[in-house]
Amino acid sequence: MDTQNILEMRNITKKFANVKACNGVTFFVKPGEVHALLGENGAGKTTLMNILYGFYRPDEGEIYLKGQLTDIHSPKDAISLGIGMVHQHFMLVPTLTVAENVILGLTANLKKLDMEKAVEKVQQLSDQFNFQVNAKALVKDLSIGAQQKVELLKAIYRGADILILDEPTAVLTPQEVKELFTILRQFVAMGKSVIFISHKLWEVMQISNRVTVLRQGGFVDVVQTAETTKEVLADMMVGRSVVLEYAKTPVASSEALLALHGVCAEGDLPVSCLNEFSLCIKKGEVVGVAGVDGNGQRELAESIMGLRAVTKGQVCLNGKDITDMPIRKRIKLGMAHIPEDRLKQGLVLDFTVAENMVLDTYDEPPLTCKGIFQPQKMQDIAQELIKEFDVRPPNYDAIVRNFSGGNQQKVILAREFTRSPQFILAVQPTRGLDIGATEFVHRRLLAEKEKGAAVLMISADLDEVLLVSDRVIVMYEGRIMGEFIPGEVLITDIGLMMGGTPQERLGVCE
Repeated sequence: MDTQNILEMRNITKKFANVKACNGVTFFVKPGEVHALLGENGAGKTTLMNILYGFYRPDEGEIYLKGQLTDIHSPKDAISLGIGMVHQHFMLVPTLTVAENVILGLTANLKKLDMEKAVEKVQQLSDQFNFQVNAKALVKDLSIGAQQKVELLKAIYRGADILILDEPTAVLTPQEVKELFTILRQFVAMGKSVIFISHKLWEVMQISNRVTVLRQGGFVDVVQTAETTKEVLADMMVGRSVVLEYAKTPVASSEALLALHGVCAEGDLPVSCLNEFSLCIKKGEVVGVAGVDGNGQRELAESIMGLRAVTKGQVCLNGKDITDMPIRKRIKLGMAHIPEDRLKQGLVLDFTVAENMVLDTYDEPPLTCKGIFQPQKMQDIAQELIKEFDVRPPNYDAIVRNFSGGNQQKVILAREFTRSPQFILAVQPTRGLDIGATEFVHRRLLAEKEKGAAVLMISADLDEVLLVSDRVIVMYEGRIMGEFIPGEVLITDIGLMMGGTPQERLGVCE
């Protein structure tokens, strides 16, 4: 054991059936550092961290903490050893206070619980790290950023020396990301360590001291962040050159293909109702929607596709009012939809790849001739699309449930784009995808733009919105807070708009 390392995971191997999720992986962490862990989906990052946190037991390998060989059987063991983990999806009880969530599970004897003292200690920690979180506040009343701070408080309260963060910025505004990084720097300045898992390479470059890259369950390399670049890290992750920026042609048309005029719609929550929402998207234009999840994005998408009733206003496609038109007719008019949840809305999981690829066209020639379905035609079409969209494995008879997220998304793209759509609604099109699959999706969307399609891309990933869009709108509580061209507005101003500050109050020209 190197005395400079607080953690050593040596030659860790973990099998699931015949698949080695981790294959002889070695991972070292020093005290006082932010150590980023990078890799595509399936690279072994989550499995490795689940072993460290006690969710899984390794088949082979050893774990040393502070020089001692350690056997971690459960998360309870991990916590007692000074390991904390903040998951991408928060594990909080909304109806309890901040302090109650922080101490939850620490004692089974309520008679010995000094709640007043616990509240005082939680508040002291909150103040020490400048969390600006009231220990007596109910979690359900807190913003997403504040809820994440509660998760951090839980780990710090329990005495974490090593903090695992899994995609910690996925739902944060730029200002909240900045606050998180300040907290992490303060944490490691105390001699503690952070393991930072993220797909966002600019974050890794900004916050980490070292980076370990995994690929296909194996160790690739560990590098000093100051001595590498985003491009090099991306290449190590994927095993080939990856494009991190795209050349976009200017929008040549002034013709509005999709238009919303004063649209109102009921929301899943009071704050997500659409309120007099108006928007035009031109042919050959990608309009991105930025904003924290839950501010009307789902309502906007469902109103456009006919999945949610519009209570007031108009939705028009190519000048035609489609507000009350059935979904199937909208599709026939040239609308394509990449849904938010590919598993629940985009695919029939127990159907084959071929069957999923023809869900919208199975009743049309050449798939149906004189009322009789032609399965051979379906297979021929599927085989061509599998090749064009690089679906793996290339088997049209395979059940789509068994495919990776990236390949499931390719099946959806193949189905939707083969109809040469005029308008594409892409909702969280790369959520859960790795950098290679994300690049593929972006390239296909931009290829459809080049053909003249209008694209509305709704994404909680601000980097993605800025990267792909010609124009961006920011949503907050069902309204548009501002509109801008990527690169022409400060990132801090975008964050303020995402938090509810109208663009005109920022002094930004529209």
